[in-house]
Amino acid sequence: MRQDVKKIRNLLKQYAKLKRDLTAFNQVSSPSFDGVSSHSSRNGAESRLINHVDLAYQLKEVEDALNAIDDPQYQFILHDYVIEKRFTRNEACNQLSVSVSKFNYMKNEALHAFAKFYSDLTV
Repeated sequence: MRQDVKKIRNLLKQYAKLKRDLTAFNQVSSPSFDGVSSHSSRNGAESRLINHVDLAYQLKEVEDALNAIDDPQYQFILHDYVIEKRFTRNEACNQLSVSVSKFNYMKNEALHAFAKFYSDLTV
């Protein structure tokens, strides 16, 4: 079970990075084509577009799974503590008015609730 929690947590940590990468891609200007034929079989613009679509799809899956969780305490733990890192563990415990052991239990439950909705994660 510990490996499952680590796997889920790492996925959520990557979520913020994916969001930044997608934002950075959107800020890059569109490629221009000069009509000159290239002998290369790789199309850089096409590869970047495919990467963009893949990142957007991954983000949507994570966001859909996060939005499917009804418990506001679980949402707080996943979004503000795990993903955004807005609070330390002690601050998060204070926000939720729970002990550290109760918080750790709730965090694991929140991660498993997320995994249940996330289609690509095999737990």
